[in-house]
Parts: sequence; C-alpha cells; structure tokens
Amino acid sequence: MEKKKTNTKFIIIFATLIILGGVYGGYKYFHSLAHETTDDAQIEKKINPIISRVAGYVSDVYVVDNQNVKKGDTLFKIDSRDYDIKVQEAEANVAAAEANLEVSKADIGTSTATIGANSASVQSASGNIESAKIRLDRASKDFVRYTNLYKNKSITKQQFEQAEAAKLEAENQVQILKDQQRAASFQKSAASSRKSVSTKQVDVAEARVKQAQAMLNSAKVNLNYTYVLATNDGQVSKINLQPGQFVQPGQSLFYLINNSETWVIANFKETQLNKMQVGQEVEIHVDAFPDTPLKGKIASFSPATGSKFSILPPDNATGNFVKTIQRLPVKITFDSEKNREKLNKLRAGMNVDVDVNIK
Repeated sequence: MEKKKTNTKFIIIFATLIILGGVYGGYKYFHSLAHETTDDAQIEKKINPIISRVAGYVSDVYVVDNQNVKKGDTLFKIDSRDYDIKVQEAEANVAAAEANLEVSKADIGTSTATIGANSASVQSASGNIESAKIRLDRASKDFVRYTNLYKNKSITKQQFEQAEAAKLEAENQVQILKDQQRAASFQKSAASSRKSVSTKQVDVAEARVKQAQAMLNSAKVNLNYTYVLATNDGQVSKINLQPGQFVQPGQSLFYLINNSETWVIANFKETQLNKMQVGQEVEIHVDAFPDTPLKGKIASFSPATGSKFSILPPDNATGNFVKTIQRLPVKITFDSEKNREKLNKLRAGMNVDVDVNIK
C-alpha cells in the first residue's frame, strides 16, 4: 500500500495558529499581572435639569435643540403679568404699613406732650393749693377773731359776715384746686396708658412693615424667576417646550449638559480592586474613536457598590442568598492637556474600555 502524503500546508497553518495563540495568551497573562481592565464604563458629564421655580404660561423660548449657551443666557420666559401685579400689591402694602407706623409714632409724640402738660398742671396745682391753704389759714384765724369781736359787739354784723364769707371762699378755693390736681393726675395717668398702648402699636406697626417688605422681596424674586437662565456654560438637550405651555414649579423641562468637565465612571469587579489606587494611570479607549486612546488617572472610588444605590437594593437576609461578584464605580479623570479636540467631541453615555496600570 502507498503511504498517505502528509499535508504540509495544514501542519504549517496549525503550528502558526498554536504559536500565535501562545504568544497572545502569554501577552494577555503578563499584561494582566500589571493591568486591570473593564469594558463596563461610560463617559459622564454634569447634566443639570432645567426647572421652573414659578408656575405660569411660557411666553417665549430662546433656545433650540442642542444649542450651546453661556452662563446667564435666558433659556425661556414665563408670562410675568401676574407677578408684576403681585409686586405692585406688595409695594402698596409696604407703603400702607409705613404710613401706619408713622401714625403710631405720632401718637407717641402726642401722648408724651400731653403727659408733660399734665405734669406741669399737677405741679402748678400743688403750688396753688399751698397758697390757698395759707389764705384759708389766715381767713380762718380772721373769722375766729371777728367772731369774738362780734360777740363783744365791737364790730358790725356786716364785718362778721365778710370774714365768714372770706373763710368759706378760701375753703372752696382749696377744694377746687385739689379737684383740679386730681383731674390733671388722672389725665396724666390716662396719657401714660395711651403712650404705652401707642408704643406697643409702634412695635406691631414695625413688624407689619417688615412683613410687608418680606412679601415685596418675595414677589420681586418670583418676578425674576419668570426669566429662566442658564446656570453654566453648556449645551441644551432636546427642547420639549412651546410658547403657551403651562409649567409647574419643580417641573423638569429639559437638560443643560456642562461640557467643561468630562470624566469616566468604570464599574470594576470587587476582585479587581486589590491593587488599584488613586492616581494610577489609565488608558481609555472610546468606542467612537477606537484609533485614538486617551490618557487619564483614577480620581476616586465610590463609597458603596452600585447595587446599594439601586431603587431596590438586594437584601441577603431574606433567605434567598446567591453570592454574586459586586461592581464598584471608579471615577477616572482625563488628562485635559492631551487630545483636547477629542475631549470636546465626547458625549455623556458613550461606551469606553479602560486599562489601569497597577504597577
């Protein structure tokens, strides 16, 4: 029998494949000793929701889909007519409260003047009473003397009656002055009470002025909120907003992406973290630009695994425990001095592969 001919080409191809496989396997093995890699990574940016702080109908929209804006640019405007009226009402309330305060202060001044006048009246009445008492004492002594003289027939009845009338007149004068003193004292006490009330009214009026001023400030702030401004430089998303649309406070309308800062969140397995540290260099391969690897560094590690931040985190105490390898988010920042043009083209959510040099 003839021997079968050996297929030389097959042997060469098979040997080449074995050699290439061995070389590739060896490269991967030695590479894994100094590197940790993952394809569970994405580009991240700050995405700020654009939210209205006041309710109202949209009157104007100043941006279009995907437009670049600067910090402070007006994105859209809410009809401000209702808020203008509220500011005017608040200003009127402030003016009324301030006028009421001035009236209360004027009442204090009037009460103070009345107290001073009544104090002077009391003092004057006291002096007049002392003078009247002196006159009464003299009239009383004259009456006693004239009584004795009348009994001895030394004076006429007319003289006696004049002395008696003088005594009675002096007594009445003392009583009148005492009544005037009591009236002045009562008026002084009443004026003091009115001043106390007026002082409290001033405190209340001042509080009302502050309250009215606070309402005015609030109305002005709400009026300013009818202009919705860009909080930073960036690019807006799709604008799902039309003039005439009614918006509610806290309603998320569209998004503003901040392009000034870009980073990567890579979700490494917990078994890969043993030798990873902050500051280690990272090579980043973006799927959109496969031929241009980017450079970066590990910036920080998440304080918890991704599953702990989920809406329904796993509860292993329920009895259905299956051990699974957890992944920890790792923040990686780009070297902004290199490939700046590529960084400007990166968009949030793009997939990337990362290779961390752990040596």
